[in-house]
Amino acid sequence: MFAFGDDREPLDETVKILDEIVTDAAINSFIIETCHEAAACASYSRRQKIKIDDFRFALRKDPTKLGRVQELLAMDKHLKKWKKLFDENDDKVERGDGIGRMVGDIGGSGKA
Repeated sequence: MFAFGDDREPLDETVKILDEIVTDAAINSFIIETCHEAAACASYSRRQKIKIDDFRFALRKDPTKLGRVQELLAMDKHLKKWKKLFDENDDKVERGDGIGRMVGDIGGSGKA
């Protein structure tokens, strides 16, 4: 930050504020650019709505970010499955695909 006659040791508050401004701008820029790329992918496919695959395609060159997106999508799918299995009316887990037996066994009933 030392330039054009500034102080050699700036205030901590000044450094924090400048860091927030730069970080927010970089994050917003990344989000906007990624959304524009996904929208371009959708328009090339002659669609007006953006799909998750458009974001995957936009992030294909960055394996770290693409991997994180895929991890979050898998977790979302997993959570939706568990929410669907849970019946809120009587606080019991449905006996669908073996998961209900596992939860029932944990409860100590001993019955499947």
